[in-house]
Amino acid sequence: MLDTPVPSIDALAAHTKASADPLRLNILRILGEGSFGVLELCQIFEIKQSSMSHHLKILANAALVTTRREGNSIFYRRALLSLNPESRNLLTTGAAWFDLTQVLFHTLDKLAPSEIITERLQGLYQERATNSQEFFTKHAAEFHEKQDLIASHEQYGETLEDLVATLNLQQTATALEIGPGEGALLPALSKRFQQVIGLDVSEAMLEKANTKMADQQLENIKLLHGDCQLAVDKGIQADLVTCNMVLHHVPAPKEIFIHSAELLKPGGCLLITDLCAHDQVWARESCGDLWLGFAPDDLTRWAKEAQLEEEQTQFLALRNGFQIQFRTFRHTEA
Repeated sequence: MLDTPVPSIDALAAHTKASADPLRLNILRILGEGSFGVLELCQIFEIKQSSMSHHLKILANAALVTTRREGNSIFYRRALLSLNPESRNLLTTGAAWFDLTQVLFHTLDKLAPSEIITERLQGLYQERATNSQEFFTKHAAEFHEKQDLIASHEQYGETLEDLVATLNLQQTATALEIGPGEGALLPALSKRFQQVIGLDVSEAMLEKANTKMADQQLENIKLLHGDCQLAVDKGIQADLVTCNMVLHHVPAPKEIFIHSAELLKPGGCLLITDLCAHDQVWARESCGDLWLGFAPDDLTRWAKEAQLEEEQTQFLALRNGFQIQFRTFRHTEA
């Protein structure tokens, strides 16, 4: 049996004190949606920065939240829990401590935020999305060159296409790519699926993808302008949903997993290719990145919450120091 720590009475008191305040419970509820900076949380809850910092300190002292530096900014998130003392980047706990915190988070997730909090949260997501879309509109012409500074498709495309070829799919009727960009992956998908749908929020990038598809005469590809909600509203059902080097541009990455679960047929697969967490701040300004990569545990947690079953995991280290993770998650039979 694992020799895991047992919480002290003082630690338990800090835990219960932290979770005994309505505002702090609301903060924990929102942090279940993703990572947020202090000023973003102030915007959502309309309180002063000093007050928000005070509440976050109490939550951090109780090991209910953790922080991650994104360049010059500190982002807060819920603590990730584990019973394995060898786990990295997780709060390692004893069984009783794990159960207590797990029940707290699970209960919070069942409670809907108030309408005003939901409205402010969506407003924040829209701000993030607008900033991202403005970047792609402004830099569409040179985006390929900018992206090559981090990871060009040529560096990892073969590995990605090999992974697509090994997926055990019941059908190959429809593939949906979220954020195809210039369409680098679309030709490979076109060969393996009867129909391929490319969904992107950037009209400028869709125009470049459309040109590429026309040049190669790929007639089984359809491009749509919009977000995942558009695909859900259209009733699209896919055997494969892929999100290739897009997640770090998305305002709310967790939502990609939730929407993908809705868009996948039973037995279908979600394929995520993205950067591992890094500290290269220049990627924000040069490449329009909202997030400096992701810890693998983040993707695992979001998939689990969306009831997607984790399958394959591969990593590819690039010469410039970046690392790419290839992750597949299955929509299991109902």
